[in-house]
Amino acid sequence: MERPTGRTHVTPPPRLLPWPSPEGNPCYLVTDDDGSYLSRLADDLEAVQLATGADVLGLARKVLDDLASPYREVRFAGLRLAECLSDALRVAESRGMRLPVPDTEDA
Repeated sequence: MERPTGRTHVTPPPRLLPWPSPEGNPCYLVTDDDGSYLSRLADDLEAVQLATGADVLGLARKVLDDLASPYREVRFAGLRLAECLSDALRVAESRGMRLPVPDTEDA
């Protein structure tokens, strides 16, 4: 007969991954190992997405600041900014879901 150790194992909530399924639905990872291959891959892709967003923002500002920019360039910049914003919002949502829940007794 096994004795209880007094410790309970709590599985963390699923992690929203930074890529959608082939059907465009959210993908989640359920693991208690933040250092797993898939967790590290997701961390790396989030970093790339945020860095890409910063690069696109810098380039888009140049286009948007130039009143003589052709419509096609402005539209292209807007589309890329929308893509980067979607990525950044997914990263923010994923990271927010992984924040520790404050203890209600301390509040």
